[in-house]
Amino acid sequence: MRMVVKVAGALLDDAAAMETLARQVSQLAHAGNEILMVHGGGKIFTATLKRMGIESKFVNGLRLTDRETRDVAVMVLGGLLNKRLAGAISAAGQPAVGLCASDASCFLAEPMMHDEVVGGLGFVGYLTGVNLDFLESFWKAGIVPVASCIGLGADGELYNINADHMAAACAEYIHADRLIYLTDVAGVLDGSKVLKVVSTGDAEDMIRQNKVSGGMILKLEACKRALNAGVSEVRIVGGSVPKGLLTAANGARFAGTRVTPEFPASTTGVMQ
Repeated sequence: MRMVVKVAGALLDDAAAMETLARQVSQLAHAGNEILMVHGGGKIFTATLKRMGIESKFVNGLRLTDRETRDVAVMVLGGLLNKRLAGAISAAGQPAVGLCASDASCFLAEPMMHDEVVGGLGFVGYLTGVNLDFLESFWKAGIVPVASCIGLGADGELYNINADHMAAACAEYIHADRLIYLTDVAGVLDGSKVLKVVSTGDAEDMIRQNKVSGGMILKLEACKRALNAGVSEVRIVGGSVPKGLLTAANGARFAGTRVTPEFPASTTGVMQ
């Protein structure tokens, strides 16, 4: 099975969580699955910018990114965190390699415009293509590629991409069977309860009613894109849940949320 696993940046700052995740990735790869890891790193990125005296500004969850901010993104996302995750997976017994957009032009991007920001968001992009032959060469060699959320533009510039959107686009471009979001929360929440199943229609209602906010809005939007593109299974699960990735990947009953194409709202269940 071919799958994209998106890892929340917060998990990369937790040594125990990352070690547990790496063991699960190793087990799935050894079972013959073709895995593309995509990771974020927003909190660590923001903390690094703050230490450097650079203010972070957001519009609808997207970071305004000038050249200086972009350069820090490449340093933190394409460098420190990317190599940290690839190293953890390799240490768990599964060879992994960290990739940034300019490596064999593996992830292509175009700048993202925004109606609310005159002149656009700066070096913020959206994924427009993937070098699939390059990625498949790693899978054939038994190596897990680990992608930072950066894309290479036709102008030769590197663009910061929202990691949730990048994961969904990657799932589309590599024809993945499954897309799994490992988050720092247990799943899609209704109050304190984890919803077992959420349709894309339910998700739109929850967004309108302000039942979800921030990063979860972007995540649900990305889930809809992946499902519309033909990805058969999309799941959101807490990254610290014991064997959470394994159960989500293997199709077993799991502790998170399965996102489905639009169905009547009555199909949405709550896990007690």
